[in-house]
Amino acid sequence: MSASESSFLMSRRAFQRRSAVLLTGLLGAAWERAQALGLADLSNADASSGVKAALEKGANVALDLLGRPGGFLDNPKVRIPLPGGMDQAAQLMRSFGQGQKVDELVTAMNRAAEAAVPMGKEILLAAVHGMTVSDAKGILTGGAHSVTDFFASKTREPLGQKFLPIVTQATEKVSLAQRYNDFAGRASRFGLVKSEDADLSRYVTGKTLDGLYQVIGEEEQKIRQDPMGAGSDILQKVFGAVH
Repeated sequence: MSASESSFLMSRRAFQRRSAVLLTGLLGAAWERAQALGLADLSNADASSGVKAALEKGANVALDLLGRPGGFLDNPKVRIPLPGGMDQAAQLMRSFGQGQKVDELVTAMNRAAEAAVPMGKEILLAAVHGMTVSDAKGILTGGAHSVTDFFASKTREPLGQKFLPIVTQATEKVSLAQRYNDFAGRASRFGLVKSEDADLSRYVTGKTLDGLYQVIGEEEQKIRQDPMGAGSDILQKVFGAVH
């Protein structure tokens, strides 16, 4: 191959590489403009309706899934265990033939969560109905977990207040619950158990809320990843614009 031919081939390859980079940039810019236009085309009413539909769908799925027998206990993703610092004590009890009491306590903790979750429906739906247009726009553009973050910011405190007495009533029926509080209270002073985990009812309430928001988040991801499969025209329209 002559020097001129070699030079020509090198120039052509360089041109092709630059063209590919330019084309990639143009396609990326076109996608960003299309997405921006999709959002711009949404009316405030559509944005609000779509986000409210997503919020309601996520809340109802979570309430239905978790607020039934086995909703927590049989779901390894949200099953409430003893706090990490209590593992050694639980193992010691098992070694002395007291494993059944440990299992009864863990079961009671999860049954308490299952009983509490349905009581949160009114608070969750009130947060949906009180959502502003600004909230809706923020959720649409706020990232993969913005629905979950919205619920957590608006409902965690009132749900905690609602759930705590229900959880307390359920766990107090287990004889080991008081001993847990006594032991965990002492253990927390030595840093073996987190202070917020030293009270059984508050620990279970916190884990109940974590599980609730986790399931809402999973439903949010399904809607964002597949708006067409969401089963609602408004969800398809609104989340399709940001998909």
